[in-house]
Amino acid sequence: MKPYLRNKIPSSPEEIPENTAYEAGYLVTKNAGWRNVKPVISIGKCVGCLNCYLYCPDGVIYQDNGKAAIDYDFCKGCGICRKICKTGAIEMEAEK
Repeated sequence: MKPYLRNKIPSSPEEIPENTAYEAGYLVTKNAGWRNVKPVISIGKCVGCLNCYLYCPDGVIYQDNGKAAIDYDFCKGCGICRKICKTGAIEMEAEK
C-alpha cells in the first residue's frame, strides 16, 4: 500500500499500530524539504524481503511488484533502511 495523506490522525484502538512504526498510509504531513540525502533502491539487488519497510520509522516504504519502493514525499532521509538492508540494495544519494 502506498502512503497517502489522511484527513485524520488515528484515534480508535483499531487504528493504533501494533509495531514500532505506523503502517503506510497514516502520514499526515509531507516532507518539509530539509532532507539532504535520500535512499535509492537498486531493483536488481532487492529481494523483496521488506525489512526496510519494517524498520522505516515513517512508514514510507511499500511493496511494488514484489520489490520495495519509497514514497519520497514523506521520506526524511534518515538512512535506517540502508543500514538494515542485508543485500545492499539501498544506497543514500545526495538530494538534488
